[in-house]
Amino acid sequence: MMIRAAFLLTAASLSLTACNAATPGTDADTQNAQTKEANATTSADKPFTVTDVAQFNAPWAMTFLPDGRALITEKAGTLKLWQADGPVLDVSGAPKVDSAGQGGLMDVVLSPDFATSGLIYLSFSETGEGGKGVALATAKLDTSGDAPKLTGLKTIFRATPYVSGDGHYSGRIAFSPDGKYLFFTNGERQKFDPAQDPKVTLGKVLRLNPDGTPAAGNPLAAKGFHPAVWSYGHRNLLGLAFDAAGNLWEQEMGPKGGDEVNLIQPGLNYGYPKVSNGDHYDGKPIPDHAPGDGFEAPKVWWNPSISPGGLMIYSGAMFPQWKGDAFIGGLSGQALIRVDIDGTNAKKGDQWDMGARIREVEQGPDGAIWLLEDGAQGSQGRLLKLTPKG
Repeated sequence: MMIRAAFLLTAASLSLTACNAATPGTDADTQNAQTKEANATTSADKPFTVTDVAQFNAPWAMTFLPDGRALITEKAGTLKLWQADGPVLDVSGAPKVDSAGQGGLMDVVLSPDFATSGLIYLSFSETGEGGKGVALATAKLDTSGDAPKLTGLKTIFRATPYVSGDGHYSGRIAFSPDGKYLFFTNGERQKFDPAQDPKVTLGKVLRLNPDGTPAAGNPLAAKGFHPAVWSYGHRNLLGLAFDAAGNLWEQEMGPKGGDEVNLIQPGLNYGYPKVSNGDHYDGKPIPDHAPGDGFEAPKVWWNPSISPGGLMIYSGAMFPQWKGDAFIGGLSGQALIRVDIDGTNAKKGDQWDMGARIREVEQGPDGAIWLLEDGAQGSQGRLLKLTPKG
């Protein structure tokens, strides 16, 4: 996903509070049925048309199925099946979640072999031994009947350790282009030091096998790190995506300022909490990234913060001028943000005011850009479709 001066009172309050529930009593399916294509609006300062497609209760992530339908997670733990020409359906069998604070049902992605296996991957926060943490599960999606369901739900990985608190779970999932490896983000849970602790998975990008076991050959295992660790020194990693060249990009929320886009490379230390281009919420300074400090600096950073939510690398034909660029949702920034990617370099591009907190950015099968509002602080939890003007 994707801070802060506008919203934060304390580090724990983070403008990020993953997504507050939408208005109590809202019947999302009824509202979806009443939404019309005529709701499309254009703005002179945006190069796209925005169509209000549906509304959800604090949505967090989405992924498209091969047939054009989409799975959408909601913070409270509900998995939805969106259909362009039918009602939005509940998908039964989702894991039980702890949705306090920034917790909830988080990312959802298809297995690389989904067409034959029907397997999906879900991340979620839960209560367990020692406190709370983020977990990764698999299940088979069955849409053969009138009531879609998950079967064979199995938790295949849990962050270590579970700790107290309700923040910085992260939980983003991305498969390598060859489908052999699953990359999974574990936030440092607002505990700072775990990001530099080699023995734990908190504050790390992990590389796993599709069955959830640590992948062989991870770069830091021989140095005594947890065998799943791919990179470390991260804070709250809410976006993860590969580009067409196979480069892995990640965005994370910095402390007070210092939101980042990083090119993730094996074995590198990205510095948190030893360095950051932001400072602690209590005003205590953090040294900035500097050449020769031994830490990998971000390719792009923001101060004041945008509170990044979601990350998508565009590969479609509908917006050819943006092919290969990254798109990020802004939570406190209430924006859609484009980052211009050139090989392994990046720089800030456009930033469009969307008037609401944007939690997720996804590319549709036809190349349209899809957004999810997060449902907090006045955002309505809408699903929005962006298409070129004209």
